[in-house]
Amino acid sequence: MLAQSPFHETLDTLNIGSIEYIQPQELNDLKHVVILDAREKAEFEVSHLKNAIWVGYSDFDINRIESSLLQEKKSIVVYCSVGARSEDVGEKLKEAGCANIKNLFGGIFLWKNLGYPVFDTKNKQTEKVHAFSKEWGLLLTNGDKVYTTKKDTIEH
Repeated sequence: MLAQSPFHETLDTLNIGSIEYIQPQELNDLKHVVILDAREKAEFEVSHLKNAIWVGYSDFDINRIESSLLQEKKSIVVYCSVGARSEDVGEKLKEAGCANIKNLFGGIFLWKNLGYPVFDTKNKQTEKVHAFSKEWGLLLTNGDKVYTTKKDTIEH
């Protein structure tokens, strides 16, 4: 029997499976999709998926999202660092009546580990990814880990 990946183990512990996963490879092939970033603003500003819309987590407010984006028949993909916070935001979107919501399996960490690009606030490709914490950063194996404090940014 094959061992589960660290992402499977982590998400099996943290998630209940209420929002269907989409694999990074599948997202890369989608054309008409709204991508929502459910991380904190400091994480988003380090890097994010191309054309992602920041919606936050601790202060998530569905009213910040243009209603036209949520009413269209496009797929909605929510992501965070690994896929735990994005499930919570996905549940809130579902409760608000949004359909066709997916949770990016492994989040931005697996996305970057697989070699897919991430972008900074100037829409330039970057190798930097906010690793959230030293513990969570162990799951990020590709790219430059960034840890932000209130006063400064520490890169490793």
